[in-house]
Amino acid sequence: MTATQGDLASMSRYIFRAPRWYKSLAFAMVVAAVTGIGVFENTFWLEDLWQGVFFIGIPTFAASVLTSVVDQHLGGQLTPNRASLLALLCEVLVVAILAVGGLVALLTDLSQNFVFDVLYVGLASIFAFRLLIVAAISQHSIPKAAIPASIQTAAAAILLFVYSGTLRYMDAGGPILDAYLSRPEQAPTSLGPVLPGDFVILALLCLLYGTAVWLFLVIIDRPWKQSLGVSVLDFLGGFIGHIADGTRELEDFFEKLGEEALVPVTVLAFEREDGTEKARFVLPMIHPGPMGEIGGGNLPKRVAESADGLAFPPHATAGHDFNLVTEREVDTILETAQDAHDRLEFGTTATESVRTQVGDAKMLAQAFDDDILLVSTHSPRFADDVDYAVGLSAAAEARSGGFDEVLLVDAHNCNNGLKGDDLGHVTPGSERSFDMMQAAAKAAEELHDAPQHPVEVGTAWTETDWEPREGIGPLGVRVACVTVADQTTAYVLVDGNNMEPGLRERLIDALPDDIDAAEVMTTDTHIVNKVESSNQVGEALDQGELVELVAGLTTEALADRERVAVGMSSDRARVTVFGNDRTETLASHANAMVSMGGALAVLMAMAAMGLSMVVFLLS
Repeated sequence: MTATQGDLASMSRYIFRAPRWYKSLAFAMVVAAVTGIGVFENTFWLEDLWQGVFFIGIPTFAASVLTSVVDQHLGGQLTPNRASLLALLCEVLVVAILAVGGLVALLTDLSQNFVFDVLYVGLASIFAFRLLIVAAISQHSIPKAAIPASIQTAAAAILLFVYSGTLRYMDAGGPILDAYLSRPEQAPTSLGPVLPGDFVILALLCLLYGTAVWLFLVIIDRPWKQSLGVSVLDFLGGFIGHIADGTRELEDFFEKLGEEALVPVTVLAFEREDGTEKARFVLPMIHPGPMGEIGGGNLPKRVAESADGLAFPPHATAGHDFNLVTEREVDTILETAQDAHDRLEFGTTATESVRTQVGDAKMLAQAFDDDILLVSTHSPRFADDVDYAVGLSAAAEARSGGFDEVLLVDAHNCNNGLKGDDLGHVTPGSERSFDMMQAAAKAAEELHDAPQHPVEVGTAWTETDWEPREGIGPLGVRVACVTVADQTTAYVLVDGNNMEPGLRERLIDALPDDIDAAEVMTTDTHIVNKVESSNQVGEALDQGELVELVAGLTTEALADRERVAVGMSSDRARVTVFGNDRTETLASHANAMVSMGGALAVLMAMAAMGLSMVVFLLS
C-alpha cells in the first residue's frame, strides 16, 4: 500500500450504518419537541412542545416518509433508512442555523425579519444538501433529483404559508381557501411577518443553491471522467450506500474500473491415512481488499468455509491493484482452488525446513516431494504488500531450482501502520525485490537435493474472543506443526491485517521448546478495516494474551500430530481486479476530492451566501 492508498484507506473511519428509519424519525421528533420548548413562548410548555413537533417535525416526517417513495418512483434507490437519516440531519441543520440567527438577533438591533431571512437560507441550504445526496445515491440528473430533494423544504414552506396567514395579503381566496390555507390564529404570533414575496425569495435561493450544487459537481467530476471514465457520483453513491446501508453499490463502481486478470491459485493439502483432509493451504494471488466485505475483503473466511480440513488462507504477494472488484469474483477463486485440489497428486515425504536471508528479505522454506512452500518476511524491518510481479519473479526463481509448484506466502507480519511516506510496499526494481528473489533462489538451491522423510502434521485453532475492531477476524488463530525427521516447524496464521513491530518475534520466542523453526503469518483480511484503516494485530488487543494463546495452540497442535500425505497443485483464475495503477489513480482522485472538494464547497457556499445577501437587499 502506498501513502496515497493509505490516505484512501483512512476514509474507512467514516463508515457507519444508518439506523432504522423509525429510529431516525423518533429522534427527529424529540429534537423538534425540544426546539419548540426553547423557541416558542406560550404560557404552557406542552403547547410549546406540540408546536415544535408540528412546525419543525412535520416537514421532517414528510421528507422521511415521502423522499424514498418519490425517488424510487423516479428510478432511484434511496431507501427509507437513508431518507429518514437525511431528513434528520437536515432538521438539525435548520435548527442550528436558526439558533445562530436568533442569537445574532438577540445580541444586535436586528428585527424578527432577520430571523426569517436566516430561516429561508436554512431551508434553501437543506434543499442543496439533499440535492447533492439524492443525485449521488440515485444517479439522477439535477432536475430530476430536485423533485425528491425539495420535499422537506416544500413541506416547511407550505406550513409557513398556511399558518402565517400569507393568503390574506393576496388577491385570492374565499371561504374554502381561507379555511384550509389560512390559519394564523392557530399559529405562534412570531409567524406574523411572513409576506408573499418571502416565498419568491425562498424559491430564488433554492434555484441559486441548486445551481451551485450543479456547478460543484461539474467541476469535481471532470478529472474522474477524463482519467477513469466514470463519474464521481458513482463513487459517492456507492460509498454512501455502503456506509449507510451496507449495500453492494460500491462494487458496481469498482466493476466499471476493473480489468481482467489471470491469477494463480495454489493449494497445498495434507491428507490423513484414511483419506480425509487434515489441513489445506489455499493461496490465490489476489489482495483481500479494499475494505470490509467489499470485493475480496472477506476472502479468507470464504476460503475457510470451502475447505474440508482446517484451512490456512495466508496473504499472497499482491497489492491493492489486485483487489477483486466484487464479492462474486470470490466464487471464481474458490472454484479454481477446488479444481486445483481435485488434481492433487499426493506424496508422503518432505524435507526439513530451512531459513535463508538476503538483505532484509527472509525466507522460511520447506519442500514437499517436488514442490516447495516459501514464507517471506522482512521483520523486524517494516513491510507491507509485495507487488504481484515481484511475487511471480520470486516464485520463478524457486522453480528454476528444480521444483514443480511453488506456494509463496507474504507473511505480512511487521509494519508501522500508515505512518510515513513509505509504507513498505515491495515494488519491482527495488532492492527489496531483488533480495526476495535471491532468497527464494537460495532456499530452492538448499532444498533441491535435501533428504526427504515421512511427514507428520498437527493442527489447532480457535476463533478467539477478539472482534474485528480489535484486529482479529472470524478465523481467529490457526497453527500447523509439520514434523519431518527430528525437526518440527510451526506455521502460525492470525486472521488480521499485518502486525505491530516486534510482536512476531515475541510470538516465535514464546513457542514450546519442541519447535525448531517457525513463522507467523497474517491473512490480511480487510474485515478488520471497516472502522479503522490500519488496525493491525496487536494494536488494539493485549499482546501478552495473544502470545499466551499462540503458545497454547502450538502445544495442542504438537499433541495432534499424525502421519499424512501431502500434495500441491495450482491453476489460474480469470477474474476482474482493480487493474494496474487504477488503485493509485482512484486514491489520488478521491484524496484530491476530499481535500480540494471541501475547499471548493466552502467557496461555493460563500459565493451563494454572498448572492443571498444581494437577493435580500434587492427584495
